[in-house]
Amino acid sequence: LKTLLITCTAVLLFACKNDSKNSEAAKESEPLSVVTTTTMITDMVKVIGGDKIKVEGLMGSGVDPHLYKASEGDVTKLTNADIIIYNGLHLEGKLQDIFKKMQQNKKVVQLSESIYPSQLIASENFASSFDPHIWFNVDYWIACVRYAATELSKMDKENEAYFSARATAYIEGLKKLKEDNNKLVAELPEEKRILVTAHDAFNYFGQAYSFEVVGLQGLSTATEAGVKDVQNLATLIIDKKVKAIFVETSVPKRTIEALKEAVKAKGGEVAIGGELFSDALGTPETPEGTYVGMYNHNMSTIVNALK
Repeated sequence: LKTLLITCTAVLLFACKNDSKNSEAAKESEPLSVVTTTTMITDMVKVIGGDKIKVEGLMGSGVDPHLYKASEGDVTKLTNADIIIYNGLHLEGKLQDIFKKMQQNKKVVQLSESIYPSQLIASENFASSFDPHIWFNVDYWIACVRYAATELSKMDKENEAYFSARATAYIEGLKKLKEDNNKLVAELPEEKRILVTAHDAFNYFGQAYSFEVVGLQGLSTATEAGVKDVQNLATLIIDKKVKAIFVETSVPKRTIEALKEAVKAKGGEVAIGGELFSDALGTPETPEGTYVGMYNHNMSTIVNALK
């Protein structure tokens, strides 16, 4: 009986040990769990990670990151993630405190850290003192891609070559995008390069392609445009003979529609040139649901409306 008990105990211990090993092995074989914030970042990380990672984006198409608040489900996703990747520079203002707490015991990556402060556009109107809309400079987005690939590789060294190869291929596509942008914008005379939108999301775009950019609501959609702002901008549109102004998918249309009416009331005329994607990509499974497709759409919409 004693021998039987010892044998049974040994078998149970061995089984438990094997279960523990199997559990650890199963966990190691699972793809890296990555949580991202904006749709631009989600798209980028999916391209780099391929089938070697599992990506969950907190924000969807048309969502304004400036005003986004985390739900209980979001907190659960963040808690269970192996790595969190976000933009930074207070773009995700309401989530900043959560990220700061989590980075004490979790890998948290701020993509904007890949950009030198001297390259950022300063702004006294934003909490970080810098414009956070860095994805509208393709060169800066390439730097973010490299940074994201490096950080994913640190978490999963076995797939480092895989991540690196996919990032390199993606960067080649982004360089082609930049070339196409330059060709298209060359069709528009510099005196017509005045971009009027709902909020100042396009300053990096303007810097890259020599546009004067004016946004009614400043850098953050948390601020409201006043009557004086609308009237002043209406005067500028008439004086500079701006042909079109643009709405944004993540910002209510009412401010741009009010601006159009203000121009009309002053005896001028301006068209709404189309809808631009600023703080979020388009619907998934559409061309505009990718960073490259979004940029192609924006550039062609702007150039064609302002010609």
